[in-house]
Amino acid sequence: MPWDTEATRRRLLDAAVEEFAEHGPAGARVDRIARSAEVNKERIYQYFGDKDGLYRAVLEQELQRLAAAVPLTPDQAGDLGEYAGRLFDHHTDHPHFLRLLHWEGLATGGEAVAAAKRTALQNEKVAAIADAQKRGLVTRAVSAGQLLYGIMALVDWWFVAPHVVRMTVGADGLGRTAQRAAVVELARRMSAP
Repeated sequence: MPWDTEATRRRLLDAAVEEFAEHGPAGARVDRIARSAEVNKERIYQYFGDKDGLYRAVLEQELQRLAAAVPLTPDQAGDLGEYAGRLFDHHTDHPHFLRLLHWEGLATGGEAVAAAKRTALQNEKVAAIADAQKRGLVTRAVSAGQLLYGIMALVDWWFVAPHVVRMTVGADGLGRTAQRAAVVELARRMSAP
């Protein structure tokens, strides 16, 4: 029976997502990844070079998934609350993503995986917001880049610091529905012209 290289690669990436999200690049173990994927660990080295190469591949995969799932086009940029809600939904459905992103910042000292590609994607979103600013749909009080970053920070903090959420908003604000509604409303208010 021929070896399904692509299926093996996918299984390794899926197992590595969870391992890296839980333990970070330094604490992740190729033995656990291989065992979870039900693959010989030598395949990791064959397909990705080393653990760092696998980590980079995981980040690139998850960043591509986010970009595809939560675009921000010029037509969408006039309602940044709606964008914030979609971003919130993505993070709810993919709780590992922000952990991976934070590990990246901690482990690399600020060096980003696929930096040029990611910068280009962010620049497209910034351009969409700048266009919405020109059309009078969102505030001009801050730059388009600052506004995008503010929206992302607003959304991300609910997932990154759940202990602070509990201490700050109390039991009434802990449900995902209440959190999402707050994110959407706050994003609309902070971006209102």
